[in-house]
Amino acid sequence: MSEARHPLMRLLWHLSEHRATVYLAAFCSVLNKIWDLAPPILIGMAIDVVAEQEDSFLAGLGYPDVYDQLYILTAFTIAIWVLESLFQYFYGVLWRNLAQTAQHELRMQAYTHIQDLEMQWFSEQSTGGLMAIMNDDVNQLERFLDQGATDLLHVATTVIVVSAIMFSVAPEVAILAVIPVPVIVGGSFVYQRRIGIRYTKVRKEVGEMNAILNNNLHGITTIKSFTAEAREAGRVSKASESYRDANREAIRLSASFVPLIRMAILFAFTANMLVGGWYAIEGRIGLGAYSVIVFITQRLLWPLTRLGETFDLYQRAMASTSRVLDLLDTEVGIVEGDTHLDSVSGDIRFDAVEFTYPGREDVLQGIDLEVPAGNTVGLVGATGSGKTTLVRLLLRFHDPLGGAVRLDGHDVRDLTLESLRGSIALVSQTTTLFPGTVRDNVLYGRPGASEEEMAEAARIAEATGFIEQLPEGWDTNIGEDGHRLSGGQRQRIAIARAVLKDAPVLVLDEATSNVDNETEAALQRSIERISRDRTTLIIAHRLSTVRNADLIAVMEDGRITETGDHDSLVDHDGLYARLWAVQTGESVSV
Repeated sequence: MSEARHPLMRLLWHLSEHRATVYLAAFCSVLNKIWDLAPPILIGMAIDVVAEQEDSFLAGLGYPDVYDQLYILTAFTIAIWVLESLFQYFYGVLWRNLAQTAQHELRMQAYTHIQDLEMQWFSEQSTGGLMAIMNDDVNQLERFLDQGATDLLHVATTVIVVSAIMFSVAPEVAILAVIPVPVIVGGSFVYQRRIGIRYTKVRKEVGEMNAILNNNLHGITTIKSFTAEAREAGRVSKASESYRDANREAIRLSASFVPLIRMAILFAFTANMLVGGWYAIEGRIGLGAYSVIVFITQRLLWPLTRLGETFDLYQRAMASTSRVLDLLDTEVGIVEGDTHLDSVSGDIRFDAVEFTYPGREDVLQGIDLEVPAGNTVGLVGATGSGKTTLVRLLLRFHDPLGGAVRLDGHDVRDLTLESLRGSIALVSQTTTLFPGTVRDNVLYGRPGASEEEMAEAARIAEATGFIEQLPEGWDTNIGEDGHRLSGGQRQRIAIARAVLKDAPVLVLDEATSNVDNETEAALQRSIERISRDRTTLIIAHRLSTVRNADLIAVMEDGRITETGDHDSLVDHDGLYARLWAVQTGESVSV
């Protein structure tokens, strides 16, 4: 979709499946306003009945008796108020439900689209900014649909209906009432363009502030350990001040709108009251018609004072719409293949793979590595040598810039993502757990697993012992990201989750790097058990983790410089041998 399209048009396009609801809600809003404009006419007719009696307007329609005329007016009043209330209920229910539905759908569309975007895109975004789009921006749209859309329809209906009534009663006076309307509406459009720029800046500032807040809440331990509370409070204060200043610019313009509109209304209202009064005194219009003019002029012009508030709401919504829909229009960089593998043996090949992250030197340079099905291969090397990047290419978090990654002979770019990623179980260095219970997090590996299968996965991961000691066992709530558990406990749950997935390929990315020696020994036993009869890739800094691997590949500066089993690499006296000597205490440096 072209970015040049107006945000409102883009929003309506995204709401196209709710077109019938939009039309019905708009119809009810218009009818509600039509009935709302009737009381001034009824007041004029009542005055006409009392003043003219047998010569009144209703008498001319065949109802000469004054009391009959009053009864008729009473019946009309009851009917009009009932209809106005009824249609107000209808449009309220329709617009509000549409607003909630649109809010839900846009948030879900944004979230599911974000999940489909490649990892490179995520590296260029801030979590706080994305949260601002999916929460605050989507909520702005909900507020506009809930109230702003009805306000715009009411204003348009008022201008059309009241102008028609006034021109039918007294054209000369009607012109005076209508003269300010183009000025007010034209000024409103100029205003909304200027205020729109300011609200775009407001949305940007709130995204940046959310990013800082999100980062600081996640890093509160680091902040406290460095006694940086005052420093971070200063950063938050600076971001909050920028947000406040951006809002001040918008508020300054917004606050000036209504007083200017009031001056235009003052001209029209006093001119109508004065000229209409002259006409009534001279007998050119009746007392009832004059009453209609006075009352309905107020009904025409006074709602225009809300145009500033409505356009304010509208511009906030359009700024948010642009951010949400720009996100939805972001193209997915990873194009899914169409080959689905019903069964995977787990044979993996990296053929002349080359890769680099934007703005960095080459990370992988012509990597050739074969991992036969059922074998365990260890990847070792210094930080930044490209070990984790190989795994990310296997999972298609990124695509290689050269060469190919193959699973069972298929280029992973040709496979469906479900087929590819469903065949791989990942336990990463950064363990991610979800709010909920221990049971929820283990079952994340395979939601349909039985209690017996879940318990067996926990046993293999050596997690059963600590799970049973938790206050509520399997039903213990572990908190956000499992913060109520120790690092070793979180890692064992992650391993149990991977075991339960029972994928033919297992990837362990520094799975034991953040635990103590006793926990590491337990995890090592778990790894040995779960790696049997499946292809296993183990990335490790601790060489003891890969000592029993069928093959160990040593990576330096994006290249594989050594391959072999543990004993042959120690005998080779290369980088691996030097690392082993350092880790076993035989040497003090590499």
